[in-house]
Amino acid sequence: MPSTRPTRLAAAAALTLATVAVAAPAVAHVGVSSPDAARDGYGKIVFRVPTESDTADTTKLVVTLPADAPFLHLTAQTKPGWTVTTREGRLPEPVEVDGTEITRAVRTVTWTADGDGIPPGEFDEFALSGGPFPDADSIRFEAEQTYSDGEVVDWDQVQQGDTEPDKPAPTLDLLPAGEGGHAHGGSATGDAAAASADTDDSGSDVVGRVLGGAALVVALAALLGVLRQDRRRA
Repeated sequence: MPSTRPTRLAAAAALTLATVAVAAPAVAHVGVSSPDAARDGYGKIVFRVPTESDTADTTKLVVTLPADAPFLHLTAQTKPGWTVTTREGRLPEPVEVDGTEITRAVRTVTWTADGDGIPPGEFDEFALSGGPFPDADSIRFEAEQTYSDGEVVDWDQVQQGDTEPDKPAPTLDLLPAGEGGHAHGGSATGDAAAASADTDDSGSDVVGRVLGGAALVVALAALLGVLRQDRRRA
């Protein structure tokens, strides 16, 4: 009767590879979220930036704000290890915001790493606070991510139909009017919600890594068990 050792080894190897594939994080994009951004209100905007390169760090992020929905008030979060700058510019045409017609507004916000930036396999978050948000279902931004090796990735593609583009523009879904923060610069409730959201996201990342590591350990243990049984039978 032919030996089943190759078959058992192949099955164990397949199990290990499948487990690693499941445990590995999905490809992440530059995304945007908010704990309190609502139509016609004020709130916090958080851009999550993962480093997808295996060999280079993320060293700069440039966020371009929509010209057709400019912010009357906007402030950028300062971060240790990063220099933040804002650039104001003229709008293509005047826009009325909260009863005020504006012709100029903040057009881009740039965070530049003072040191190495965001290492491969890690992410960081960059925040804005302001408003009022437009009376719309969502607001779309554009982001430019620069790596230490000179690569520049533009996150600016608009989804057409059900197929997500390779480099989708960060799009923020807005809460109904009256459900977000209203005070300029946010509110105590909004700040607490933001802190809770950041904590929840961090906890989810930790849990995901722990579960992925545990799955890998189980798969490797199964493979070692098969190898030991085969050696005893040999």
